[in-house]
Amino acid sequence: MLQVDDVTGDPWPALRCWAAGRATAEIVERAALLDIPAAALGEARPAAERIQPTAPGGAPRSPRGLLVADLSSMWAGPLCGQLLARAGATVVKVESPRRPDGTRAGNRAFFDWMNHGKLCYGIDFDRDADQLRELLAVSDIVIEGSRPAALRRRGLGPADIATRPGRIWLQITAFDDDRPGFGDDAGVGGGLVGTSAAGPVFCGDAIADPLTGLHAALAVAESLGRGGGELIRLSMAGVAAGYAALGTEPPTSDAPVSPPAPPPPSGPASAQGADNAAVRHLVSQRRFLSC
Repeated sequence: MLQVDDVTGDPWPALRCWAAGRATAEIVERAALLDIPAAALGEARPAAERIQPTAPGGAPRSPRGLLVADLSSMWAGPLCGQLLARAGATVVKVESPRRPDGTRAGNRAFFDWMNHGKLCYGIDFDRDADQLRELLAVSDIVIEGSRPAALRRRGLGPADIATRPGRIWLQITAFDDDRPGFGDDAGVGGGLVGTSAAGPVFCGDAIADPLTGLHAALAVAESLGRGGGELIRLSMAGVAAGYAALGTEPPTSDAPVSPPAPPPPSGPASAQGADNAAVRHLVSQRRFLSC
């Protein structure tokens, strides 16, 4: 990033000095070359989900009884999966043993709240790609939170999986292109930031993540109402930009606003791979019924 062979000690002063003499576009471009999440303030525009028909649709239906394969991690995708689970879907949380969901190493209460009630399936995306392909083939909804090319390289993209009538494939990306990103930089890219005397500051904690998770669940519900059979692509920066464009209005009421309350405690989420046998049995049942 700094185009030097060695930086001793704290790298941030050197990075600030390097960035001060360069245009924002150059910094973002160089970060993208190195797969480092970065965004220019307000680079994204408000964007609704992009919808592409991919399979025969069916009658409108609710999430109850549907099978969801959740390949996402962290926040946006898992929140969408949690909301679908609460609506009655069976949600399988898919993780690679080599790269588990990063929130497992963080606040345990947060991870449990986001993932309790899901079947946790640990599978190597490379070595066991055929088993993962079988799960995707029998799933009614697929949630994907990585860059689309990551699954395509393994033959696990939406075009590689056997068609299933009414299947909804949700792709959550940081930006409209294939750059990596997280909730903080996607929020900045959408212009959803706070202000301070020193300039823009992050708004909330990874604000684009929860907002996108809510929008994703709504997009899936609306697709189910249309009969499904769709590929839905949702950009976190585009969602954040939509909220940034709302502006602020003066309050119309003197009624006090209650402070946000923490969610009620949830049951523990399963350990990684704890439900492998149950998932394999579920896949076998669905394959038999589809014959």
